Formats: sequence, structure tokens, C-alpha cells
Amino acid sequence: MTIHSPGALLASRLPLVLVLAFLAGCSGDSKPAAEPKAAVAPRPALTVRLTTPQTLDWPQSLPANGNVVAWQEAVIGPEIANYRITEIRVQVGDTVKKGQVLARIADDTVASEQAEAKAAVAELEASAAEAKANAERARDLREKGFYSAQLNTQYQTALHTAQARLAAGQARLQAASLRLGKTAVLAPDDGVISARSATVGSLTQSGQELFRLIRGGRLEWRAEVPSADLARVRPGMPATLTSPAGQPVTGKVRAVAPSVDPQTRNGLVYVDLPPTAAVRAGMFARGEFELGRSPAVTLPQTAVVLREGFAYLFRLEGEDRVVQTKVTLGRRNGERVEVLSGLPAGVRVVESGAGFLADGDAVKVAAQ
Repeated sequence: MTIHSPGALLASRLPLVLVLAFLAGCSGDSKPAAEPKAAVAPRPALTVRLTTPQTLDWPQSLPANGNVVAWQEAVIGPEIANYRITEIRVQVGDTVKKGQVLARIADDTVASEQAEAKAAVAELEASAAEAKANAERARDLREKGFYSAQLNTQYQTALHTAQARLAAGQARLQAASLRLGKTAVLAPDDGVISARSATVGSLTQSGQELFRLIRGGRLEWRAEVPSADLARVRPGMPATLTSPAGQPVTGKVRAVAPSVDPQTRNGLVYVDLPPTAAVRAGMFARGEFELGRSPAVTLPQTAVVLREGFAYLFRLEGEDRVVQTKVTLGRRNGERVEVLSGLPAGVRVVESGAGFLADGDAVKVAAQ
């Protein structure tokens, strides 16, 4: 039995392997090498609508803050003291007319004083009439020689005394009538009741406050303006403030304070407000003064994106790519905003959907 070594066995099989490899290379089933793939164009990130900047004539404004207060607030109190309040006829928020009765005070004591004064006047009138008749008779008799000059003088003096007492009694009657009239607390002017401290049954005191009245229902906005801008505001200028509910209220500057606060360096501007339920006395409001008009390069607010504390917009570069551009904003008016710098002339800007874009994105422009 013949035994072959591994080396001899491998050498004997090598020609067979080479033949098989040659036949495989010549076979018609072989495939050509794969060709390189063509580059794929990036898909648009978003379909966008473009806009161009518009130059508009916009008002120049000066922002300010301040409080809404009553134009004038009258404090209404009793004019007689130590009398009991018997009736309250108005409440806070009621609109009243000049001379309208707001409250009544007990008048029985004052009425009796008036009746007593009337009786005293009647008595003094009778005394004065008698003194006058005596004086006239004495004068006639004096001319006929029946009375002496001294006696005639006495009658004339009695007449003057009676007339003086009558005048004093009439003054007391007038004072009693006035006191009786003061038992009705009246509105000094047209307006709105802003506060009420009067209660039925309480005693009136000198200097006591019963009601507060906003005269004419007029309110004003006392805006605080920095001293550097105070000279730009003049009486008659329009001013628009925004109520806490967001409703605009337009007023007119009535006066500018002649001095500024040494602590805040702000001066007060007094703005008359129209009658409205949008604002009330005591409210804090923000607003602005219209100083004039000037041209502004504007875009829709939807075209501006705020990122990292800065404002950006996306302008179209070429046919389908956008470039993020940093801009500086100015005034706002409705749905548009002013661009102060960073906006090249004649560019087209993404109007909506800019918040979903990044610098260099490919976009599809929607048909206008």
C-alpha cells in the first residue's frame, strides 16, 4: 500500500484548480462591474411664499407709561354738624347731575329753629311798625309845637332800634333757612360717584367726607416721559394708550408739566381721555405719543424670526435657496414691522414659514 505525503497531494491537484479557474473566467455568465450612481438633488425643505419690502409713511411715536386718574375729584361733606343722616340716595358708580340730592340729614331740629326765627321776625315787624307810627306822629306834633325836640328824638331813636332788631331777626331767619337747606347733600357738579363713606344713622361731623365725585366723569392719563423727550411733546398732540384688556383709547395732550421729578428725571404729561368703559381711575396703562410721520421700510411680522435674542429673516438666494440674514427692527404698526438695517435693496424675503427654515435650505417658491 502506497502512502502519499500532503505536499505531494497538493502538487498533484494544482493543475486541476488552475483549469477550473480559467474556465470560470471564460464563462458567458460573468457580469460587468457596477457603474457609479448619479448624484441626487436635495429635496426642498418647505414651500414658501415670497414678499418684498414696502416703504410706507408711518407715524413716529414716543412710548410712555402712566396712571389713569380722575381729572378733578370733588370731596363732598356735610355743611352742618351733629345731625343724623337719614337717607342715602346714590351708590358708587352712579352718574349724577349738578344739584341732585345725594343724601338727606335729619331736619326736624333745624325746621323748629326756622319756625322760631319766623315767629321772632313777625313780632319784630309789629314792633317796628308801631315804632314807625309813633315816630311819624311825634314828627307831626313837633311841627305843630306840641312835642319838644327831645321827645321827638326819643321816638326817632325807638324807630331805628326796632328796625335794627327786625333786621337782626330776619338775618337769623335766613340763617335758619340756609341750615334747613343744608340738610340735603347736593352734587356740586355733573359727574360719577367714585367713593361713598356715608351711612344711614351716623352723625355728621365737620370736615367729614361723605362722597367723592369725579367731575364730569372725565379721566386723564398722567404719562411719565423722560426729561430728554419732554420737549418733543406739545399740547394738542394725539396720544393712544392701551387698556389692560388690550383695547386702544385715543386722547389728546392737555398740558405738559413745567418741572420733572428729581428722583426719576421724568416729567408728567396730562392727556385728556374720552368717556369710555375701557379704562378706569387708578389703572396703570402703557401708550405712545404721535410725534409726526416719516417713511419706513416694512415687512410683514411673519417674515421675521427671533432667535437667541436677535431678529432674522430669510432672503432668497438664486432660484431655490434661502440665506439667513440678521436685521435690526424699529417701529411696529398693525401686522407690519419696520426694518432699520440689514435688509439689502430689492431682495425677496420669505413671508411665512420662516421659523421652520435654516440657513442654506432649499425651498420651493409658491406661485404668486
